[in-house]
Amino acid sequence: MIGKITGRIDFRGNDHVLIDVRGVGYIVHVSERTLAALPAIGEAASLYTDLLVREDLLQLFGFTTLVEKEWHRLLMTVQGIGAKASMAILGTLGADGVSRAIALGDWNSVKAAPGVGPKIAQRVVNELKDKAPGVMAMGGAHKAGVNQTRTDADEVIESARQALPTGLNASAQSEALSALQNLGYAPSDAARAVAEASEAAVDADTPVLIRAALKLLAPKG
Repeated sequence: MIGKITGRIDFRGNDHVLIDVRGVGYIVHVSERTLAALPAIGEAASLYTDLLVREDLLQLFGFTTLVEKEWHRLLMTVQGIGAKASMAILGTLGADGVSRAIALGDWNSVKAAPGVGPKIAQRVVNELKDKAPGVMAMGGAHKAGVNQTRTDADEVIESARQALPTGLNASAQSEALSALQNLGYAPSDAARAVAEASEAAVDADTPVLIRAALKLLAPKG
């Protein structure tokens, strides 16, 4: 299994890139969002990958984060969602957007992806809603492991990462989610509250997210 590709971009297509890894070229299919975030031809790039194996086909799909890769893996378990639909959803919403939409039960956002109808969008939300807390928590766990001893590969990865757009604070969301669960809230309720709070305040840090989520979880009346 090929789990990650690190090399230099030789070619950029409409839905894929060719990455040269020490003389071997790998065709990696990516979403529009990922393609836009990658550097120019000749520059270093690193992508987490998932290999699709069929009788007559081998396809490598690339993702900028492990969270995005995990959502791709989970989306593919939903009946009616193939690789193309999964990449369309991730390309439209991004990994953070998918986390938010599923945690909030917002199937209309999922439906906004090209080729995804309302029935399939509802199925995605219903079948994956219990998975959202675990995937959201991955964001902070991955970020915490970034500052390690640097190698040549780390330099390449950092070069690619600097070209990526900064989205929601995945670490803050993960820490807020963990704090709420430690307070006794159900994972699905905590994930929904954190997603709603982060949607209202994109750059909020952990304490702000926790306070906002607690207000949302407070009994009404």
